[in-house]
Amino acid sequence: MLAIVCPGQGSQAPGLLAPWLELPSCRDRMEWFTTVAGIDLLEHGTESDAETIRDTAIAQPLIVASGLAALLELFPRPSEGFTKVSVGAGHSVGEITAAAATGVITAEQALVFVRERGRQMAKASKATPTGMSAILGGDPDEVRAAIESHGLTAANANAAGQVVAAGTLEQLAALAADPPTKTRIVPLQVAGAFHTEHMAPATERLAAYARAMTTREAHTRLISNRDGHVVRTGREVLNRLVTQVSSPVRWDLCMQTMLDLGVTGLIEVPPSGTLVGLAKRAMPGVELLAVKTPGDLDRARTMIAEHGDRPDPAADPEWSLVIAPTKGVVRFSSVGVGDQVATGTVLAHVRTAHDDIDVSAPHSGWLSQWLVREGDEVAPGQPVLRMAPRGVPA
Repeated sequence: MLAIVCPGQGSQAPGLLAPWLELPSCRDRMEWFTTVAGIDLLEHGTESDAETIRDTAIAQPLIVASGLAALLELFPRPSEGFTKVSVGAGHSVGEITAAAATGVITAEQALVFVRERGRQMAKASKATPTGMSAILGGDPDEVRAAIESHGLTAANANAAGQVVAAGTLEQLAALAADPPTKTRIVPLQVAGAFHTEHMAPATERLAAYARAMTTREAHTRLISNRDGHVVRTGREVLNRLVTQVSSPVRWDLCMQTMLDLGVTGLIEVPPSGTLVGLAKRAMPGVELLAVKTPGDLDRARTMIAEHGDRPDPAADPEWSLVIAPTKGVVRFSSVGVGDQVATGTVLAHVRTAHDDIDVSAPHSGWLSQWLVREGDEVAPGQPVLRMAPRGVPA
């Protein structure tokens, strides 16, 4: 089972686009992306220095555009990717890249949305000088206590032994002067306290933009970085893209969900390296690849051939499985065995401690058989029903 993951802010580096622009097709796409985003991505991806591309309004569109350009080199026809990739996910702004890659929004929508996201977050960051620092190592309870004692927020839970604290520069300075035992504090190259209450003004503005956007159902499993849940409904994905701006990122839960689903191969798109680094410790036994330059594409294609075994439900002459998106208690909707349903129809709900997560039809067809009973506890990726994609009710 293959996962493709998309990195977040802080992964950018000067000259990251230079090797990709040697490909004529990639250069053409980046020129188009530059027009759509209204930002000179070609210059910023080749000539701008580290301080320039640290600017949130530049970094975020640059990260999303570089990821989408690489994906289109890997899958010139995106529909090919949908039949091979079982899981998509993105860290912070990378979730916009993942949403476009899984068909929820178009590449053009992604670039406009990320442009406004970057602008609004940069604007919110100027209200109060804020930032983020990674806390590496240490006892988890002591780290958590230190974050709280300094009035900071655990904005990113990336993996065991790596938590990102966010808040004012004064609060971060106090943490650095008095770090938890056996930890190392590393300031991050970001311009604000992302995924905290400091970004609330940006969230409000993005919500208005989102209401004007159209969405589609995800063509494959899209794991939300808010809680590690699998989300397919387009509107729910977009809503989460809005609220994640001021909510903590739980990449640790995303990696755990990938393991629970049975992921055997993971490819990180540019600007890559960070998420593969986290997966090396958290996802033992999974083959990993950070696609940094076009020279890595051949190895990526080999991994797709070896791990990309996702079947096309519409091509299955008999039936397909619909899985639970998260851990919880299953509750059926009003749809019954033998009913014909359309793509996106809510078939059931999985009740967690905090909310209900929809289980939706990934394609049109017939509800063939329930594989669980109402009230059963289910795990992420557990099959809950069979669907017959075509023909008569099974």
